[in-house]
Amino acid sequence: METDFLVIGSGIAGLSFALKVSEALPGRTVTILTKTISDETNTKYAQGGVAAVWDEESDDFDKHIEDTLVAGDGLCRRETVEAVVREGPERVRELIALGAQFDRNADGDYSLGREGGHSESRILHYKDVTGREMERALLKAVHARPNIRVLSHCFVVDLITQHHLGYLVMKSTPGIECYGVYALDLETHRIERILAGVTLLATGGNGCIYRTTTNPSIATGDGVAMVYRAKGRVENMEFIQFHPTALYEPGLRGQSFLVTE
Repeated sequence: METDFLVIGSGIAGLSFALKVSEALPGRTVTILTKTISDETNTKYAQGGVAAVWDEESDDFDKHIEDTLVAGDGLCRRETVEAVVREGPERVRELIALGAQFDRNADGDYSLGREGGHSESRILHYKDVTGREMERALLKAVHARPNIRVLSHCFVVDLITQHHLGYLVMKSTPGIECYGVYALDLETHRIERILAGVTLLATGGNGCIYRTTTNPSIATGDGVAMVYRAKGRVENMEFIQFHPTALYEPGLRGQSFLVTE
């Protein structure tokens, strides 16, 4: 199989990229691979909401940037924080244009919550299933695009690099290239070779390496492991979010219940 753009993962990152590139390049093909059903992602389990400067009378970009830098304890890249904060409202408007719903007050304005680390109310939310609603809207838009196909139950095993062409690839090798992936079709039990001009890994985290986690069972760090095996650069692996409002159940193994803020 061949495709112009290959996206590994069907959460908010992978779906957003697929939509953007399919719109910008309607003559190119985009293929999304997901190892279970298409909406079983970490995105679906996000509850609280999405932070963006929405009420410009009481909030502004500088406040949001400063809140983020303080919460990051000086470890954030300021240029990245500024880009995310300043682009945030427009990205939310794009989700709304795709049909994503967010709760409103009685007067019709969006209901803005305030969560830990924020000095102002700027959290747009949909009940306590915000992630599920965003995933729903994005998937609906993806399925409506004729140049995007989604292959579910397709477990990506390895990235195809020069190593698979018989060349010795080491971490010090300059210009390591990715030509696609090998993937296990979980329905036919066959290994498929999928070649792509561009391969994007949007594979989520690795919360399931811990005994208990609020992540779903799919969060096993496959993407990180693939990059590591391909001699790619892996960084910032020490940054693991431990959510402070998980429900502790003695003896539980696997996914625990997340209590929304």
